[in-house]
Amino acid sequence: MSYHPAELFEVLDSGKIKCTACSRYCVLSDGQKGFCGVRINDSGTLVLSAYGNPMAIQVDPIEKKPVLHALPNSTILSIGTNGCNYACKYCQNWDLSQTRESGNSNYSPEMIVELALKYNTRGIAFTYNEPTIFVEYAMDIARIAKREGLRTIFVTNGSESEEAVHFIDNMLDFATIDFKGNGAVDFYRRFISMPTSEGIYDTIDRMMKAGIHVEITDLVVPEVGDSLREERNMLSRIIDIAGYEIPVSFLRFHPDYKMNNLSVTPVETLIEHRNLAASLGMKFVYIGNVPGSGYEDTICPGCGNVVAKRNGFRTYDIHIDREGRCAYCGYDLHFIMN
Repeated sequence: MSYHPAELFEVLDSGKIKCTACSRYCVLSDGQKGFCGVRINDSGTLVLSAYGNPMAIQVDPIEKKPVLHALPNSTILSIGTNGCNYACKYCQNWDLSQTRESGNSNYSPEMIVELALKYNTRGIAFTYNEPTIFVEYAMDIARIAKREGLRTIFVTNGSESEEAVHFIDNMLDFATIDFKGNGAVDFYRRFISMPTSEGIYDTIDRMMKAGIHVEITDLVVPEVGDSLREERNMLSRIIDIAGYEIPVSFLRFHPDYKMNNLSVTPVETLIEHRNLAASLGMKFVYIGNVPGSGYEDTICPGCGNVVAKRNGFRTYDIHIDREGRCAYCGYDLHFIMN
């Protein structure tokens, strides 16, 4: 297998190298792989085994990411590789994220962009596993995509380092940042093998300051990750950073991988979390993975009219003008329509 040079790393005085792509900052001896399994110290330089080797390519609705406040009813080309810097015990893409052997699919950045154009998509989403671990590949794709007028999306756990956000800030349009289990430290340690979720708040702040359109999701895991106290703490911190108009979606958990012992998240639990966010003043709060719940629609905070109805991954009955304002009252909804 051929490796591609990475860019985000430092050479240490000890002869080891430090990967600077994510908040783990793995320090690697010669031949050692990072936690993600795809960033490797190869004779004193960092290389990427996942470069050019996507293991999943799919045309998706943009609402599936979910990006709900941009380009409604658009399709995007979704790609992901193997590996991840998280080890979520419930991962629904575990066959990709927890695999440490890269594929041999051989898709150059130019080929990915050609596919996106061939299928008339509006952009490219880096998703399925954590895109930060293959950030150099993603950005090489993004540079070409931007020249072709395509938008770019990170669907991310928010673990980007400060160096990574700076690396992507001119090439990334949208980011969906996904919390797990209300961001509780105990949940991250027990079920993700991550010591903390603290860095996610820094990522939100850095991305928004860079002009990236950010939306938030929170996977509400029943019994072990559905504390309303932890939810209040998480939401309050998001509000302090991003304000009351950042879109937030509470996602229903489905049992998978090593956590098949749990049930799906009760809709009543999701509604409790949604109502808590609304009570804190958040203006755009949704429930995801429950088609037809009635909590998928966008309601204008100015006049109370439904300006975008949704059912699953389809948006319809849209009353938003080209500038992203409510067609009824002119309230700035901060939608990106073009």
